[in-house]
Amino acid sequence: MMLKTKLLTILFLLVITYTNAQMKDYNYKRELTGVTDSWHKLILPDDLYKNVSQNVSDIRVFGITEKQDTVEAAYILRLKSDKITNTSVNFKRLNTSKTKKGYYFTLEVPTQEPINKLHLEFKQFNFDWHVTLEGSQNQQDWFTIVDDYRILSIKNAETFYQYTDITFPNSKYKFFRLLVKSDEEPELKDVKASLNTVVSGVYKNYPVKNITTSQNSHNKSTELNMTLSNTVPVSSINIHVHGNFDYYRPFILQYVSDSIQTEKGWKYNYRSLLQGTLNSVETNSYTFKSTILKKIKISINNEDNEPLPIDSVTVKGCVYELAIRFTEPATYYLTYGNPSAFKPNYDIERFTSKIPDTLSALNLGDEQLIEKPQVPVKEPLFENKLWLWGLIIVIILILGLFTLKLMKSK
Repeated sequence: MMLKTKLLTILFLLVITYTNAQMKDYNYKRELTGVTDSWHKLILPDDLYKNVSQNVSDIRVFGITEKQDTVEAAYILRLKSDKITNTSVNFKRLNTSKTKKGYYFTLEVPTQEPINKLHLEFKQFNFDWHVTLEGSQNQQDWFTIVDDYRILSIKNAETFYQYTDITFPNSKYKFFRLLVKSDEEPELKDVKASLNTVVSGVYKNYPVKNITTSQNSHNKSTELNMTLSNTVPVSSINIHVHGNFDYYRPFILQYVSDSIQTEKGWKYNYRSLLQGTLNSVETNSYTFKSTILKKIKISINNEDNEPLPIDSVTVKGCVYELAIRFTEPATYYLTYGNPSAFKPNYDIERFTSKIPDTLSALNLGDEQLIEKPQVPVKEPLFENKLWLWGLIIVIILILGLFTLKLMKSK
């Protein structure tokens, strides 16, 4: 029993020692002001991300009490991105018919649920059709929901691309009628109806500081290299193509993960963010996992086509926000800059419903370097000139004595 108590005491002391030393394990700190309640929020500024790890796992909120004790405030990192829910809606396929306009497919929705999206699957590939969607409550009076909507399928040895989703405003009808304007009979394999609900997030536009475009005739590709003003979290990109012609170009989006300076200049290592297809049907807006970056490269495969006229590129990222809980009076600091730090594991992550809906914002001070304890460095023995001269004199004396002995022996 005594041994167990001693072990627990030692463990407790080690935990206290580790906690008190934690703040010194980080490189930067910023004072937090405006702490008046138990809960506050803090929006991370753009100039912070260049000094944090890619997964933002090295952020801590430390406080110094009046007794100079170190306390840690728990937080939850919230990415203010779009929240999308997709609810499937049941329906029945009633009939298929043909007129001079094309082929009709009639659907019945037996519930009172509205829908705003249809996903179509056809047995055919390589088509370019226009469709009209109508709604009715009695199959006699039909009202147009979308008209002349384009759907497309391209499949060959190199690529496979389909755009067969029809999106429209929330519509609540008992019957829906789809007209496919085609001379060829569409073989509709499956239809999925759903209600998509989007809660818009909070995003920031990040200006592109400079952009360079180059053509690779060997690979038949266009390469766009972009540098942002700051190292920031990016989760969305929109490529604006100028022109009213049809096009279909696969592309790869990459970012610089690290760099090495060589005799021939900087060498950049890239990681892929996504692969997509620039096309004249959609808006060429793409979302991906939020990634902290500064340099972006877009490689567009032109095949045998002329390069696309790119007007501009819009780069956006969702806001990073901390919801912080304070339990003790102290002077608090946001600390960061420790590549070896792991993501913290706080109890509040299991009780997010307890976080108030409305939180007042904190103010953040200027960035400061955290002073590290100076470790005395012993000078190497031979950096001391007295030792060096003494060693030289000893060597000279030894050589002199050795020479005298040789002369006497002769």
